[in-house]
Amino acid sequence: MLKKVSNSGFFKLNKLWTQRHEKLSKEIFKSHKESFEWLADSSKQLTVGSLAGLFLLTQPIVAKIPVTFSQSMHQANNTVDKKTFLVFELKSILPDHVQSLTPQQEQSVSTVLTRDFGITVAPELNGKRLNTTYGYIGQEQHLALYPGDNMFIHFQTSDEATRYFKYGMAPGLGGWGYFAPSKDELTQQDINREKYYIAVQTFLAPGFENNPKEYIDFFNYKKMLVVNPQNGKAVVADIADAGPAPWTGKQLGGSPEVMHYLERVDGVQKGGVLYFFIDDPNDTIPLGPINSL
Repeated sequence: MLKKVSNSGFFKLNKLWTQRHEKLSKEIFKSHKESFEWLADSSKQLTVGSLAGLFLLTQPIVAKIPVTFSQSMHQANNTVDKKTFLVFELKSILPDHVQSLTPQQEQSVSTVLTRDFGITVAPELNGKRLNTTYGYIGQEQHLALYPGDNMFIHFQTSDEATRYFKYGMAPGLGGWGYFAPSKDELTQQDINREKYYIAVQTFLAPGFENNPKEYIDFFNYKKMLVVNPQNGKAVVADIADAGPAPWTGKQLGGSPEVMHYLERVDGVQKGGVLYFFIDDPNDTIPLGPINSL
């Protein structure tokens, strides 16, 4: 029989149980990784409900604990749980290797991402699409914000400079030129557009060769949801450059800030990501990291 726990003790227990929950979660997925992969690979219809049942094995016992305390525990563990479920649900949809998705797979991914992040995403927007929605992303450099911008004056804070200075600045401009005509005219929107930019193969988009100007205008700072399917991290990014070249083996590139948040910087400087258009005609969805609901 559980002893009555004082309100002052709830926070201590909450912290201890949260730490235990995270530790057990990591251990069970590490110890049984092959089993989870078998489940996902054997049944492409693996559901969140079944995952939730498995995940409950790692949940701390909360029977007879006051409802308010139980709710606070749920909120504390919410982010970890959602990312875990997103990762395994995406794994049940995606192919074993990074490659173009089938229309059915794209639709399934769109449904999952729209639901989990609360924004409308799609592989196609206004009748236009890229050559793929699942590809390898590589490390890009910073882009000049305005004439005269350089690495010594590029960053807003010393912390940003310390973390991202090493990636350098691209010798050329972004696909749409400078983000602002001068330093005095630079806005926070301009700064965010460079900070969270991606380069995509606009020139390989179906129909591009028939009307380049129309497609270039369409892709200009268009927002996309970029998701690392291996950890559930996502960024709302904008298209600010074209590339990389097909011979690189990569389908898109990410700014140093995008790559750092997605944890996509590895030994070969590339990793697989999903990238889908965001339907945001009124420009209400901010650029930057985004969490699931």
